[in-house]
Amino acid sequence: MRITGQMMTQKLISNVQNNLTRMEKWQRDLATSKKIHTPSDDPVGTSYALRYRSELAQNDQFMKNVDSANSWVQYTDKMLDQATQVMQRARELAVAGANDTQDVSAKKAIADEVDQLYKQMVSIGNSQFNGAYVFNGMLTDVQPYNEANAETAQPNGGVIRYEIGPGTMLEVNTLGQDAFGANTDPDNVFAALKNLRNALLTDNQAGVQNGLTQVTDRISEILEVRAGVGARMNRLELAENRLTDIDLNLQTLQTKVEDTDLAETITQFKIAEDVYRASLNTGASIIQPSLIDFLR
Repeated sequence: MRITGQMMTQKLISNVQNNLTRMEKWQRDLATSKKIHTPSDDPVGTSYALRYRSELAQNDQFMKNVDSANSWVQYTDKMLDQATQVMQRARELAVAGANDTQDVSAKKAIADEVDQLYKQMVSIGNSQFNGAYVFNGMLTDVQPYNEANAETAQPNGGVIRYEIGPGTMLEVNTLGQDAFGANTDPDNVFAALKNLRNALLTDNQAGVQNGLTQVTDRISEILEVRAGVGARMNRLELAENRLTDIDLNLQTLQTKVEDTDLAETITQFKIAEDVYRASLNTGASIIQPSLIDFLR
């Protein structure tokens, strides 16, 4: 077969273009620090990369859920701690009021403070976290208690759950009837404080003693509820640590699939660049002289 100058030129241009494309590919890998830019670059690697990205996005949502749940639970624990302090003060006042040496005016002063504790407890029962009432079940936009008759209130019993892992749900809210007692419970916190206040105002020693018992019983109930809240906090901490480990593992796998090996990429780029320059120099020496060259 006769080899013409035009054929040599076309072949040279094709080879130079291939070498330039190869060099551009390594240059793009260096610029982006990624070795997969289109599915055709690595079909198998692309499928793995997409899966890792999906799992990372899902894991990131679980971490956000854990963070939100943790904030809710921690706030609930703080409110229950305040409720415990209020009831402990009420018990101290009940003990003082049960003393026969207290006169009527002293008991009235104690009753006034108990009344303030009642109002404070109502305020705690209506605590809001990010605009949501934390002790009213799923009706987080409705105030569960009012000062006039908090002891007769019936808070919502709905449970709020957060997904903290694939198929793993965790209850984050504490029901008002669990923390403060249902309206039928003898140690309902609001009824106990009202009964104690009224007994002190009427100088009813038996009533004061009964109020002291109710307050003591409710303190035990609140502490039990706080223990449950603490258990949720511990579980959320474990879940957060696990999700963090999963996130790190997925990022490592994603990096192995998508990211470039800088040392190897720089080496390959320099090789491609040398090949490209060599092809230009070789082409310049083998292309046949033109008519202009003969006329010089």
